[in-house]
Parts: sequence; structure tokens; C-alpha cells
Amino acid sequence: MYPPAFDALLAALADIYRTEGREAADRTAQALTTTPAPESFLPQPPCELDAMMRALLVTSPHPAADAILAAQEFIPWGTNPVADRMSEAAAAICAVTTLMSPEGPIPAPDLRLGLFYQRPDSYYALHNHDADETYVILAGEALWTAGDDTRIRRPGDMIHHPSLMPHAFRTGPEGLLALWRWSGDVNTHSYAFLDDPQAIAV
Repeated sequence: MYPPAFDALLAALADIYRTEGREAADRTAQALTTTPAPESFLPQPPCELDAMMRALLVTSPHPAADAILAAQEFIPWGTNPVADRMSEAAAAICAVTTLMSPEGPIPAPDLRLGLFYQRPDSYYALHNHDADETYVILAGEALWTAGDDTRIRRPGDMIHHPSLMPHAFRTGPEGLLALWRWSGDVNTHSYAFLDDPQAIAV
């Protein structure tokens, strides 16, 4: 059994995926609420960005924000599946946790899922990967580029990136906290930053 606060977080995330309308989302919701608990969800040392995350989450109207706050001490921030593909500068603007993947902690052979936090007034440069990806904004906002579509995204917005679609995000003064899921070919070696004139302006 998961810690009660973590169990409530997984249920809140499963509720989000039940509204997405994709087969991968349905499987994700099922896995989040039925997979036996791993032993790794124990109290964690606070993440370096913990205070900033908490300050952002308390401002959010999204129902999952409260669940993240309540479970924050159990969330293993820092388990970024593509850390080896990022520069130090890129890694410094964000914190990532992986909750589900082929390697665990919640095992799933063709899914990766976690939470993503990005600092205020920062730019995550244009990139892509083989996996299909769905983001859900839980707190804060960002100017979000997904292919040819660039617009402000706010809590409750769901953004889908088909395989290899270039995407990037620029936060404002609040920063951003989002839920992400990869499906399909979830390899990490295809993750690549792309030529991006916007990155020069950061």
C-alpha cells in the first residue's frame, strides 16, 4: 500500500487521464490505480526547488495541485529520464520526477509518466523525441510551442505532442508545474534539442 497522501495523488492523476480520450491514457489511469506499491515511495529529502514549487501550487485552482502538495515529501524529484541528454544550464531551470516507466518505480513497459517543474522566467528550448507525449498544466503558465502552434497554456490545459513534434516552453513570473506522459516508443536516446533561434534570446 502506498502512503495515503501518495495514493491520493495517484488517484488524482488517474482522474486526469480518464478525461484525455486516448487509449494510452486509459491504460495509464488503470496502471496508476492498480499497480502494487513499490518500496521506493518513502519520505524524500526536499528538492532544491521545493519552496518554489509549493508557493506555486498553493495558487493553482487545479484539483491535482492540492494532492501534489499533500504528497510532496514522497515525490522523488530529480529522477529525470533524459538528464544525460541535457546541458547543465538546461537542467538547472527545471526539476523532473518519473513516477512510472519501464524501469519503475511504478513499472510500465511502454509508458513514462511524471511531474515537471520549471523556474519562473526561463525557457526550455525546442526539442523532440520518438515518444508521443501529453502534458497537462497543473499550476502556473507558459508560452507553449507545439509544432506551429504557440500560445499561453494555463492550469487544466492538455497539450499533445505526436512523435517527433518540436516543442518548447517559456515561463512567466510564476513558473510552471505540469504532468507529463510518454507513450509508444518511450526510448530516451532519441531525445534531442533542435536548432532554436529563441534559445539565443534567453
